[in-house]
Amino acid sequence: MSAAPVADWPRDIHAALAAAEIRQVAYVPDAGHARLITLCAGDGAMHMVPLTSEQEGVGLAAGAWLGGQRSVLLMQSSGVGNCINALTLIETCRLPLLMLITMRGEFGEFNPWQVPMGRATPQALQLADVLVQRASRAEEVGAVVAGAARLAFASYRAVAVLLSQQLIGAKSFQK
Repeated sequence: MSAAPVADWPRDIHAALAAAEIRQVAYVPDAGHARLITLCAGDGAMHMVPLTSEQEGVGLAAGAWLGGQRSVLLMQSSGVGNCINALTLIETCRLPLLMLITMRGEFGEFNPWQVPMGRATPQALQLADVLVQRASRAEEVGAVVAGAARLAFASYRAVAVLLSQQLIGAKSFQK
């Protein structure tokens, strides 16, 4: 008896982004997104934009859309708080925004400083009128991201997909 194949969720996300015609990928470097960032960087149709802070990605997404391109913003849950004021641009101007957020402060978290923002992330996004979806199982990630992209770009709304810490694995600085 052979084991079922393990879902390659970063590859599934990349495929969903490519199918959604994402052309700009804004990101703050993050271990949870590392493989996805590598896949997108290897895709000649996607332009990578490293950020110094997450709120820059909100402005980039607005500019990309106004310039005729679709984008995605990759970040960690600890960066959501940096975006709250910038998200008013998206809501007020009715611009689409697709965010993929790796969660911290959940399953197996070693850093107590990550817990408060991890817990507050879904509610903070909802209070900013962002539609929040969650992916917790590898086999569902591609479909959740594809659906979120369709929703964001068809409804001119901000949509965030929260990638659970159980999915990405608990971080540790110990070997």
